[in-house]
Amino acid sequence: MRFPSGADEQAGNENFPADGVGWTPIMEEAQRATRVLHPETMQLPRPDRRRILTVANQKGGVGKTTSTVNLAAGLAVQGLKVLVIDLDPQGNASTALGVDHRSGVPSVYEVLLGEINIADAAAPSTESPNLYCVPATLDLAGSEIELVSMVAREGRLKEALKSEAIEQIAPDYVFIDCPPSLGLLTVNAMVAAHEVLIPIQCEYYALEGLGQLLRNIELVQAHLNPALWVSTILLTMYDGRTKLADQVTNEVRGHFGELTLRTVIPRSVKISEAPGFGKTVLNYDPGSRGSMSYLDAAREIAERGVERKTA
Repeated sequence: MRFPSGADEQAGNENFPADGVGWTPIMEEAQRATRVLHPETMQLPRPDRRRILTVANQKGGVGKTTSTVNLAAGLAVQGLKVLVIDLDPQGNASTALGVDHRSGVPSVYEVLLGEINIADAAAPSTESPNLYCVPATLDLAGSEIELVSMVAREGRLKEALKSEAIEQIAPDYVFIDCPPSLGLLTVNAMVAAHEVLIPIQCEYYALEGLGQLLRNIELVQAHLNPALWVSTILLTMYDGRTKLADQVTNEVRGHFGELTLRTVIPRSVKISEAPGFGKTVLNYDPGSRGSMSYLDAAREIAERGVERKTA
């Protein structure tokens, strides 16, 4: 299968002869898995300052949490230190990263209320020694009501990330997984972040509601965080068997241009199965196409960040 718009298949067969002599599918799978299982061969450039990305889309089922945890794992396995902040009361990102998020454990809820610092809430992920997660518990579900009466309620997470406590973790990247809504938790994520990453599925109604999200980002820019910008569009759930996927891909690339990553994330059973085992797809099936796609997308994000600074 060929990915659209020049997004070549960086699936791991680049070291095989061009004429295909000696190549087998098993050899290709083995090389794919080797790239993930031996991260010392894949070191990414470290950003000159900490990058904080909010992953947002108020539509559900677009691969938002899946992309958050797998991009984070992709950066971590390639040598960078990453912190994931689970800001969704469902706690799915915490589950996928193998972090306990039962009620009562230190979580982002206590961080937002100012009861503990972010380092006390961060737990190491089972996915990588470079990966940490601030989990979300069910307590977070009622936090928006509690935050309403607080001073500077929109900046609670920003203050937590500006504190000295974050230096105990010293992450190169911070990913904030937002709930599928445009409420106070999502506003906190946007005020705290430098960049917004928007996952868009290659399916019907892909752009529905995106205008409202972009308007909300503009409001945050105008009143709360002038430095915020949409830096990355990630196409997910691409199915090369359908014309619709190509049509949506071309429409998104035509609208957002170079903000759209070349790498697209395919529709994959392995990606869907991984959270059920408390894993990212990179650990669940390192040689799968879904795993390699997220690995390539993570590399592209890291390299683009360096290119923008040197341009």
